[in-house]
Amino acid sequence: MREKIYRIYLDFLEIAETKRDWNIFNDIPWEKLRRAKVDDATAQSVEIYCTEEMYVPDYSAEGLRMLRAIFGMAWFQTRWAFEESRHSLVFREYLTRAGFRSEAQLAELEASVSSRAWTLPFDTCRQMACYGALQEAATYLAYKAQKDRARAAGDEVLSAIFHHVGSDEAAHAAFYRAIVKLDLEEDRPGTIADLVRVLANFKMPGEGLIPDYRERLQCSGGGLSARAFLEKAVLPSLAMLRISRAELNLERKRQTAGLAAVTAAAAPAIPGDRAMAARP
Repeated sequence: MREKIYRIYLDFLEIAETKRDWNIFNDIPWEKLRRAKVDDATAQSVEIYCTEEMYVPDYSAEGLRMLRAIFGMAWFQTRWAFEESRHSLVFREYLTRAGFRSEAQLAELEASVSSRAWTLPFDTCRQMACYGALQEAATYLAYKAQKDRARAAGDEVLSAIFHHVGSDEAAHAAFYRAIVKLDLEEDRPGTIADLVRVLANFKMPGEGLIPDYRERLQCSGGGLSARAFLEKAVLPSLAMLRISRAELNLERKRQTAGLAAVTAAAAPAIPGDRAMAARP
């Protein structure tokens, strides 16, 4: 398993270094940036993306703490952190160069980010791999929608930005899917059980950290609806992992039944109120 993970990382790194790598300073056509093209909704979306990506120190520290004993995963985490930090920087540069945010305002944003800490949403490496596969896929879809919007508006700068950051996110999602495939080979029932837990408790990293996260994304058109997440992120991921919806639903029912049984057993006995005692 260790050697397989390492080989997956080497393949990821080779493609990143030879085909996907990009430069903030030379690969974005900043000279074509015109302030008139920056509408408020687009700028709001970019600001939220920038804020979410600014939690890279937390993502990295928490991830490395969990993965440091697994060489390929730990080294992927370090490369991942570099690429995600590049995203926050390119969004930051766009906000300042477009005149949407001043340096003073960004300093306030940085202070706000540093005042809250992100923590791991799940407890095991396998659960976090399942989470990573879905979260990165969702982020890619959000960035792709922004790229298409920018291209339609003739905004070559934003189109280039979202092209590059979206390419990174797609590669990250593919890496995590490859790890989940290994987990399925090693322990299919346990991996599917973890995937069901992740789906039942899934949320994007910015939820709970960025004030009014969902509402702001919805208003700015930068978010992903629950239906789009299911149809464009979850179901394609299941297909690539060769997991049927029936298999997933069976595990979900098993977990739901188990939770109800545990809750009922642990609940205090209240005479005349059995329904309340068994309520999850």
